[in-house]
Amino acid sequence: MTDVMPISQTGYEKLKQELAELEKEAVEVRQRVAEARAQGDLKENGEYIYGRQQLGFIEGRMGEIRGKLNYSKVIDCTKVPCDKAQFGTVVKLLDLDTQKKMVFHLLGPHDSDLTDDSISILSPIGDALIGLTVGEKVSVNVPRGTLNLQLLEISPSPIQ
Repeated sequence: MTDVMPISQTGYEKLKQELAELEKEAVEVRQRVAEARAQGDLKENGEYIYGRQQLGFIEGRMGEIRGKLNYSKVIDCTKVPCDKAQFGTVVKLLDLDTQKKMVFHLLGPHDSDLTDDSISILSPIGDALIGLTVGEKVSVNVPRGTLNLQLLEISPSPIQ
């Protein structure tokens, strides 16, 4: 994970909040592990064993979040130009095969779950949309086959 990824300010703050909560939880778990260790025989001490496992999961997630934060570039999505589809824009698409309209919020992989309609710019559809302008068409290979899409509209993001 050495590539710098764009992230919304909202997504960045969400990750920082999760990290702070995990750091508090880690302190509590370390205290419980220390108390369990003081009870003696560690081989049959379920509280100690479970506490160490839980601490391992917490520390692993904290490391993952720190990595995401360190290799992210914060971008204010409300100020991204809407002349083409890019990180932070909201795109309205037409499926040319079914005539169904779809709306996607193009975000990075670290915050693509901020809204129900968000999609990562690294996903097949997100990657294919990057750089398109209104009216352009694209075919995207997805696990279910090929999607034929037309970009109908590009609008600014409602999230920061």
